[in-house]
Amino acid sequence: MDQVARAAERVLEGFAHEVVFYDGAADHARVLLPFIREGVDLGEPVLVALAPPAIDALRGELAADARHVEFVDIVELGANPARILPVWRTFVARNAGRGRLRGVGEPVWAGRRDEELVEAQLHEALLNVVFDDGPAWRLLCPYDASELPAWVIEEARRTHPVVHDNVGRGVRYAGPGHAVATFGDRLPEPPRSTQRFPFAIDELGALRDHVRGVAHAAGLSPATAEDLVLAAHELATNSVLHADGHGVLHLWREPGALVVQVDDAGHIDNPLVGRAEPDFNAMGGRGIWMVNQLCDLVQVRSNGRGTQVRVYSWLG
Repeated sequence: MDQVARAAERVLEGFAHEVVFYDGAADHARVLLPFIREGVDLGEPVLVALAPPAIDALRGELAADARHVEFVDIVELGANPARILPVWRTFVARNAGRGRLRGVGEPVWAGRRDEELVEAQLHEALLNVVFDDGPAWRLLCPYDASELPAWVIEEARRTHPVVHDNVGRGVRYAGPGHAVATFGDRLPEPPRSTQRFPFAIDELGALRDHVRGVAHAAGLSPATAEDLVLAAHELATNSVLHADGHGVLHLWREPGALVVQVDDAGHIDNPLVGRAEPDFNAMGGRGIWMVNQLCDLVQVRSNGRGTQVRVYSWLG
């Protein structure tokens, strides 16, 4: 971790988004403890967002110093990666004027579905957009190089300006524009078996009934089914209001998930949509925020060809 400290000296004036690679669970605390202890010794506010077993291990190693660290369960918080960003924004805002801050966050971990990994990586890229011109603080993101696939390690290097070892070397930081480019990509095509439901304002009631019927048939609990129905309604309503009054809903099952996607001809120019709670008095913008609170995973992509929003409800 001396290497971590030396690299961070180059970015003391602003946001230092850093990645460090570790070698399995036994190496996790060894990599992170010096960084956390240094923050405690300097009197910096420290927020650590990790899985519960890692939190327990760090608490034991930190002993009495653990009382100076705020811990957050990243598995609960970041199951849908779009919910993570508000926590870091709140942490930075709450500690404004207290000098440098530091955090540890691990939104990417072995065992996540590929779709979750993709959205967690988009979250990592968006951090550079949100905090690039903001106050000085350090966020260290550990990646398990022994368990994660090579494409995930390579993307970690693209989304972090400060890299602390040579894992995945040859891939360079892509800058804040990487998040905007990713947001403009198209999602993979739905399977051929997908059910298509074109809609306009007069079909919204039938759309809700259709999603509800499929959700119950798939085995979702009544509460989860209604969450998915409400999410589909919010997305379809957005299409009616902001995309020439119509769109197409796609609905399909895949292993372990029921998936709803709404496509329309509208264009969203803000890649942070749905990742910050809209102001109470705002005229719009609550729909995708609400969908992120209702669903297990949400993917939003938008460019000149239109907007796609894909939401997942996990089965079982």
